[in-house]
Amino acid sequence: MYDTDPVDVERLRELVVGDGGRLWKQIDAVPRTGSTNADLARAATAGTAGHGSVLLTTYQSSGRGRLDRTWSAPPGASLAMSLLLVPGDVEWQRWTWLPLICGMAVSEGIRRATGVATTLKWPNDVMVGDRKLCGILAEQVSSPSGPGCVIGIGINTDLTEDQLPVPWATSLLLAGAATRNKTTIAATVLRAFGLLYDNWEHDFDAEALGRAYIARCATIGRQVRVVLSGEDSVTGLAEAIDDDGRLVVRTAHGRQVFGAGDIIHLR
Repeated sequence: MYDTDPVDVERLRELVVGDGGRLWKQIDAVPRTGSTNADLARAATAGTAGHGSVLLTTYQSSGRGRLDRTWSAPPGASLAMSLLLVPGDVEWQRWTWLPLICGMAVSEGIRRATGVATTLKWPNDVMVGDRKLCGILAEQVSSPSGPGCVIGIGINTDLTEDQLPVPWATSLLLAGAATRNKTTIAATVLRAFGLLYDNWEHDFDAEALGRAYIARCATIGRQVRVVLSGEDSVTGLAEAIDDDGRLVVRTAHGRQVFGAGDIIHLR
């Protein structure tokens, strides 16, 4: 049932590092690990991984999400990859866009590689309809070259219905993907991210980026519940994305802006 072939890292390097792109410098894959984000963060701190490094696996036993949630999937049933970015002189205010452009890249890369139509749920969940296909987690790290960001991507590739972690998840298998080849998917996502990152770094335009994001986002224009922590939540109409990538929600008490939170789309 599974596409259990490991990532062909040599082929991936040819497709991504050798294509003239400026971003990706070092790509490695391991057969299994607890968390690619944790591994790459440690390597960044130790100085053994630098800007443009990527770590992939097809078996992550302790994947992490928001609020320290953890999960695992059967070997070969998913693709996990983490990206290390050390943006250098780019001002901090712009960094809030990194998780969002990653979501855009994953959405676009999956569509191009597999034919599966995806949308985004703010800030960066990749969805097929109302079901989650991919989660993304960005974490700040320190490195000898300066502050950086590790972004983890977890794509459900081969999970069957009874293996899904929650009923509102899905996988490329269930979505009828034209291919579930993990090397192809990884290459397409990394290329898409490289193009968006180059624009973010060298030709940043918050208004244009916001329009491009909204074109892919299923949250804008919907009634939503923003879950902040525990029982604390806010309900309203998701109206816009501001220049920092934050969600603007019109509530009964006026417009509120959120930089983080779990979003529930209300029917």
